[in-house]
Amino acid sequence: MSNVREHRALRPLAGAFATHGLALRAAALAAAFVLLGLTAGPCSTAAAAAGPDSTSPADLTVDGRKWTPCAAEYGTCRFSGTRDVLYGTVAQHVVKTFSNSADCNNGVFGDPAPGVEKRCAFAVSAADAGTAARAAAANPGTAPAAAPESTATAPTALKAPPGQGLRCAAPTSQVRAAADGDLLEADTPSDGTRLFAADKPFALVFTTRPSQNDTLDWQIRDSWNAVRASGRFPVAAGATLSTLSCASTVAGYFAVSASLERAHGQLESRGTRPAGIATFGVLPDTSAALPAVRFPYEDLHRFGGQGTAYLAPGQHCCDGDGYRPVYTALGLSWANDNRNWYMEEPKNAGTFDPASKQLVPYFRRGDIMRLIQLDGIPQWASPTGKETHSYAPTSLAQMRDYMAKVGAESNRTRMTYFPKQRDNYYQVTWEPDADGGLPWRDTDANFVAMYKAVWEGIHQTDPHAVVMGTTYASVQVNVEKMRRLGPLGIGRYMDGMTIHGYYDIGTTPSHPPERVADPGNLGTVPGALPAAMRALRHELHQYLKPGAPLFVTETGISYDIGQAYGKNYPGANVLYAQAAVVARTHLILLGEGADMTYVFYLADMPDTAPGYGIFFELDHPDGAYGPTHISPKPAALAVAAMTRIIDGTDTLGPLRNLPKGVYAYAFRRLGGGKIVTALWTHDNDAWNAKTGFSASQSADYRLRVDAPGTSGEVTVFDMMGNASTLTYRDGVASLKLSPTPIYVVSDNAGVFKDAVMTPEGYVPR
Repeated sequence: MSNVREHRALRPLAGAFATHGLALRAAALAAAFVLLGLTAGPCSTAAAAAGPDSTSPADLTVDGRKWTPCAAEYGTCRFSGTRDVLYGTVAQHVVKTFSNSADCNNGVFGDPAPGVEKRCAFAVSAADAGTAARAAAANPGTAPAAAPESTATAPTALKAPPGQGLRCAAPTSQVRAAADGDLLEADTPSDGTRLFAADKPFALVFTTRPSQNDTLDWQIRDSWNAVRASGRFPVAAGATLSTLSCASTVAGYFAVSASLERAHGQLESRGTRPAGIATFGVLPDTSAALPAVRFPYEDLHRFGGQGTAYLAPGQHCCDGDGYRPVYTALGLSWANDNRNWYMEEPKNAGTFDPASKQLVPYFRRGDIMRLIQLDGIPQWASPTGKETHSYAPTSLAQMRDYMAKVGAESNRTRMTYFPKQRDNYYQVTWEPDADGGLPWRDTDANFVAMYKAVWEGIHQTDPHAVVMGTTYASVQVNVEKMRRLGPLGIGRYMDGMTIHGYYDIGTTPSHPPERVADPGNLGTVPGALPAAMRALRHELHQYLKPGAPLFVTETGISYDIGQAYGKNYPGANVLYAQAAVVARTHLILLGEGADMTYVFYLADMPDTAPGYGIFFELDHPDGAYGPTHISPKPAALAVAAMTRIIDGTDTLGPLRNLPKGVYAYAFRRLGGGKIVTALWTHDNDAWNAKTGFSASQSADYRLRVDAPGTSGEVTVFDMMGNASTLTYRDGVASLKLSPTPIYVVSDNAGVFKDAVMTPEGYVPR
């Protein structure tokens, strides 16, 4: 559905990955010390926060010389004058001489360490330290010109202001900045994600350029548009960079606004982020109530993501490889990898060698797992003579042979890089919807025959294969297709099911998952995502083996239909609503029996309905593929809280006998652990763009958390992962529900045994 254009646009990039094997660009320079095997002294805050193109004050010693790390592979190493530049690892490297900069890649240096992650560092001259000290002494009131908002760096020494909540001290420094730029700018420099740990110091940097002395007034608001911090301070005429030291014990999304008392003005728009705000997030720490889960095997992780790693050589996202640090910060453990036939053997059969195929470096750490994509037929095997997704190949035997090679390579890869992963997961088709961008135009019989060829080939060489499909765009269409294809025997060639979780004509804040989109269409499902998921579980139970996994490999929430990125759009209310609907959608998918769900999309992109990203894309007004600079929306922090609270659970199911407008799903932590119940209320009549997405809507609900006659306390997390304690009496906790999910953590699993409806055929994995 929404992903078709993006899917097509990224095929050339995905093919480039398969051919050239892009190397990992690490999340921060501190990671270079480990990756290169180098030893250095303690890093400053600035060094830890620096991006892969930044320099670090923590010098390294290699071959008896001092070096300053300056770039990850495919980045650019920048310096002043003529320097020797080292490229590679501590054991395998090459040194060349450059002036002012060097592109850090194999094309420039050759490959001193094949298959290994590499970095650049420039040689430290004897005069460097003395020059820096003399410059600082001679110019105590000056500083380097301020960088643009998207590349500003944090100061070296920050201390968290005392107190609780979100707080910022008065400016710790005010120095001259570059003369060119907007009247007002603000940023929170970080590792590129603009996400920070709770109660750890971070910098809030304002750049001002008034024509006369003035006073800056600033505020920071949360996802509910409530002011969490504010202040004011004088600024001098001209260009000044003012740095505040901040910290927050409150987790969540925050939007900075500012104005000058005399010159007025506001923060200008950046890319898809509207004017008036600069955004950042504080990540929740839920460990006090929910200690880390021990995963028997890694494929029990329940959250994946799509839309950040499609980067061309020389690009980087969020100061990393497109997955780290952003995926790990959000708690996303799955991503797509391509072994599509038309990519691997585009010209003729037999060119894919499973023994020599190299896994792209950003998967080699083994912490982000692969969903292996198989869709698409090369032109030489196509009945149309063109590359196709619409027809079965002319030779199913050739397809089977290719898939056997993919199975062999994937089995070797799993044992080498993913030793804690039990199985390999393969997705055969991608949105073959008749009205989509990759439509299936062949017969149902040939569709089943193609699945049979893939299944037999993969299972011939991979004893840990889970072959999955059919991956239509919406839950309802997957139901319809299984009703047609199931009797033809497709279930014999599906070890599990993959779907995309779209549920409405536009999955938007105004079209939330609880909305009954088509109450008159009883031929598929009676409307709304919960009912559609129950119909899907029934078909899966009918035609697939017991316990077959159900993966939802794409679901996103855009802005409302007909809207566009703009200087004044979206507003705070739309962003709040999007966050609530993102969380509710994925909670319904998991609560109704999905084993894993993908968040779509990382940052705003072109070519589709605006707003699918959970981050703003800061460089292009209509978004971009392969984003470089991003800042979070409320949805990003709602995802970060949801993954920390729900990952590492099995689904118990929806609660029975809920009053109208109340939604509740229970999950149990692995290993017989605590119960987590996600709850919210929704009334579509009070939830739409015309009247505003009501944050004040509420409903009272009494949740049984313990046996009758007992009293105690439960932990309640809000949508952003902030914990509070609630007393219960007679085994019942009295809750005030809102349109944003809350998560209640309790201990007595016994009281949920008869209180939930286990999804049909669902078996904890």
